[in-house]
Amino acid sequence: MQQETAQSLAQDALIWLASDEDLLGVFLNASGFDPAMVRESADSPDFLRAVLEFLLMDDRWILGFSEATQTPPERVLEARRALPGGAEVHWT
Repeated sequence: MQQETAQSLAQDALIWLASDEDLLGVFLNASGFDPAMVRESADSPDFLRAVLEFLLMDDRWILGFSEATQTPPERVLEARRALPGGAEVHWT
């Protein structure tokens, strides 16, 4: 997946996340961001990777996003990998 495609998918995830006030609150608390910082960072590949990593933390979140946007869950993982710093680390 190209980085531009990954960023677009992550921005869709951010929009979906922001549409759920409770889940957005969980994200803000977990990330330490405030709404102004989210708006300022919405185009940052590092921030967008963090959004995808957050969604991937809970099956309900990733499946909710996937269902709402008709995006296969594995595409979210592919997008995370395509963003800077998203490569999986192999410790062996």
